[in-house]
Amino acid sequence: FGRVFRVTASGESYGPALQIIVDGVPPGVPITEAEVQVELDRRRPGQSAIASPRQEKDRVQIVAGVFDGYTTGAPVGMIIYNVDTKPFHVKQYAKVMECVRPGHADYTFHIKYGRFRDWRGAGRSSGRETACRVAGGAIAKKILGREGIEIRAYTKEMAGIAACPDLTWEDIVANTESNPARCPDLKASKIMIAKTLEIAKKGDTVGGIVEVIARGVPAGLGEQVFDKLTALLAHAMMSIGAVRGIEFGDGFEEARRTGSQNNDIPCYDEKGNVRFHTNHCGGMLGGISNGDDIVFRIAVKPTSTISIDQMTINVIKKRNEKLAAETRRDPTIVPRVVPVAEAMTAMVLADLLMMWNGYSSLRHDMEGPQLGLDILTAPDDEP
Repeated sequence: FGRVFRVTASGESYGPALQIIVDGVPPGVPITEAEVQVELDRRRPGQSAIASPRQEKDRVQIVAGVFDGYTTGAPVGMIIYNVDTKPFHVKQYAKVMECVRPGHADYTFHIKYGRFRDWRGAGRSSGRETACRVAGGAIAKKILGREGIEIRAYTKEMAGIAACPDLTWEDIVANTESNPARCPDLKASKIMIAKTLEIAKKGDTVGGIVEVIARGVPAGLGEQVFDKLTALLAHAMMSIGAVRGIEFGDGFEEARRTGSQNNDIPCYDEKGNVRFHTNHCGGMLGGISNGDDIVFRIAVKPTSTISIDQMTINVIKKRNEKLAAETRRDPTIVPRVVPVAEAMTAMVLADLLMMWNGYSSLRHDMEGPQLGLDILTAPDDEP
């Protein structure tokens, strides 16, 4: 994934290990296994009653591209070994080899890969693969952090319970990681968790909405047509298995307004910097960042694997059958999508930032000193 900053991943849910290679990392970026581990620990299972009980420590090993705590400029290689893959759990998936789970990738993977598909723990379609994304995103975050760019995601809605719409950046930074729901609205988080557990007791699962905010992104990232920043972020988010939709800024609400209601009005502040009175567009105009906060939301579907009886098909015996999954699953995947969404956003922005640096350097050579990049600060009276 990516062009200049490029992440390649391999490995299956019940295979020996997950492997990650990150190309395009400049030399001199300070990175340690401990820093990557912090991000992986946010995603790993087995940490709460609303997550999968699978016990994976997700211990990362950096095996290439880092020397004495700094990147060398060579590809960075990482590996994460799978440990909780006991034969008992593999046996639980034997039924899935024949009977496809409704809502899951079992049927389409069977159609495309036939008898060669890895059905253990859903193989490559399992959320297990997102550990690779988080590991690669940890390096992207380090690069962005040196440029003053910070990315935060949180659970905006889960099990039909919505967080307060007036959450501030400070609320999100201070409270998101304080509870299993990863919701900075602490009152709403308790209700989310309670309702999720109530539904889980019935063998069912829930979905929700994750909001992502990137602060400090300079104006100018993204291209005019096919590689708009919006398009690249949509590609990144929709590649996450559980994500079913995305909206930027005020999203579909913009369709209900007039142009005069929806336009973000620019102005110069007392220091001569460009600012916008509102951010309906989510920090992107024409597919290019305008210097304001990048804001978007993704819809996360309920976990497809449930223990309620459902009718399905047996693709080996060619007949209809009843299926109730016995395998481990997340009552909700929403909180674990939060670090994955941050990681994918970081990859997109790191890739575009590197391309921008090359472009602006070339433009500087051709035109002389370029215009500075304005990083916007929201005015105090912004609603």
